[in-house]
Amino acid sequence: MKYGLIGASLPHSFSKIIHEAIGKYEYELTELAPGELASFMKKRAFLGINVTIPYKQDVMPFLDSISPEAARIGAVNTIVNIDGELLGFNTDFNGLAELLDKNGVDVSGKNVLIIGTGGTSKTAVYTVKFLGAASVTVAGRHPFAGQISISEVAEKCPDAEIMINTTPCGMYPNVFEAPVDPALFPKLEAVIDVIYNPLRTELSMKAQALGIKAVCGLYMLVSQAVTSYEIFTGETAEDGLTDRIYSNLLSAKENIVLTGMPGSGKSTVGRILARQTGRKIFDTDELIKEKAGCEIAEIFRSSGEAGFRRIESEVIRSLAPLSGVIISTGGGCVTVPGNISALKMNGRLCFLDRPVGLIVPTEDRPLSPDRDALTALYKKRLPLYKSCADLIIDNSSSADDAAAAILKGLKL
Repeated sequence: MKYGLIGASLPHSFSKIIHEAIGKYEYELTELAPGELASFMKKRAFLGINVTIPYKQDVMPFLDSISPEAARIGAVNTIVNIDGELLGFNTDFNGLAELLDKNGVDVSGKNVLIIGTGGTSKTAVYTVKFLGAASVTVAGRHPFAGQISISEVAEKCPDAEIMINTTPCGMYPNVFEAPVDPALFPKLEAVIDVIYNPLRTELSMKAQALGIKAVCGLYMLVSQAVTSYEIFTGETAEDGLTDRIYSNLLSAKENIVLTGMPGSGKSTVGRILARQTGRKIFDTDELIKEKAGCEIAEIFRSSGEAGFRRIESEVIRSLAPLSGVIISTGGGCVTVPGNISALKMNGRLCFLDRPVGLIVPTEDRPLSPDRDALTALYKKRLPLYKSCADLIIDNSSSADDAAAAILKGLKL
C-alpha cells in the first residue's frame, strides 16, 4: 500500500472516494485488528496513511517525529514516510476548524461540551481552546480525571452553548442512537456531530427540531483529507478543491426520496430516475407487501391503518441507512413524524405535487377509493407534503419532465 487508511472497521468509509477524487494517487482501505497494528507500523511499507478509530493514539509510539500541533493534541491521524522515517500530523484540527467556519459556528467565549474521550475528542478540545472557547467540558462513558460521565452532563454542564459529539454513537449501522438529548441544554446554540455516515444523525436532527443549528462531519472529513493530501505530496491544493469534492460527494451519497399522493407518479418517476442515474430504487409499498405476504388492501382489512403504518415504519427504518439510492414512498408515510426524520438522515425529500384532478382514484387504495375521498385526502395531506419537502416538483405534465426537474433541482 502506498497511500491509504488504517482502522479497525472500514466497510463504510468515504475516505477512498475522497482521496481518489483528488486524483493524485490510488488509495486503499486496510482494516487492522489490534494485534496487527504493531507489525504494520514496524514494516513501514507505505508512503502516506490516514488513521482512524481506534488507533489515533496507538500509532504515536511508532513514529520518529510528531508535529508540535499533533503532540499538543495527543492524537495523530496522518502519517507520512519520508526516507524511512515516520512523521505524524493531525489534520482533524484543520477539518474541524473549517467545519465550524463553514457553518458560521463561533465558539469564542462560549461554554463547549465535548462528548467522547478518544483521539477525536482530544482534537476537538485543542481546536475549541485554540479558537477561544470560554470553557471546555469533556464527557465520556468511562471518564478520566477532570472529565464527567455522559449520564450526568445535564446536571453538571447545564450552561453548554456548543456541543460537539466525537463518539461513534449514531454512526452507521446504529443510526437511530444519540449520545445525549439536546433538549436537556436550554442555552444550546449549536451541535456539531463529527459523524458523516449517516449524513444527518439522530442527534443533529433532534437539535434541528428544537431550532438549534446542527451540522455533521462530512465537510470535516473532506477538509482533513485535502490537508492530508498536501502533506503526502508536498503540493498545495487548488482553490475550492474541498468545496468541490464535498458538494459532489454529498450529491452522490444523498438518497432521492419521492413523496406524494397515491397515484401521483412516484413509481413511474422513480423508475425513470433509476434508469438515468444508475441508482437502485426501493418502493416502500412493494417492500411492505413482501414483508406482510399480502396486498396492502388486505393489511388494512386485517390490521387497520395503524397496523399498516407500523409495517411501513419498519420498512422505512430499514431503508434509512442506505445512501445513493432512490426511495419511492407510500402516500401516507408523511403522517408519521418518525418516518420523515428517518428518510431525511440520508435523503432529500422530493414532493411530486400532481393536481388532484389528474389523479385517478382506484378501489385498491383503501383511503382513496373514489373521487370525494381522494380530494379530501389531498387537502388533508398537502400541508404535510409541503412542510417536509426539500424540493417541490410540479407533476402536472409528464413523468419525464418531473424526473428532469428533480435532477435539475438536486443538481445531479
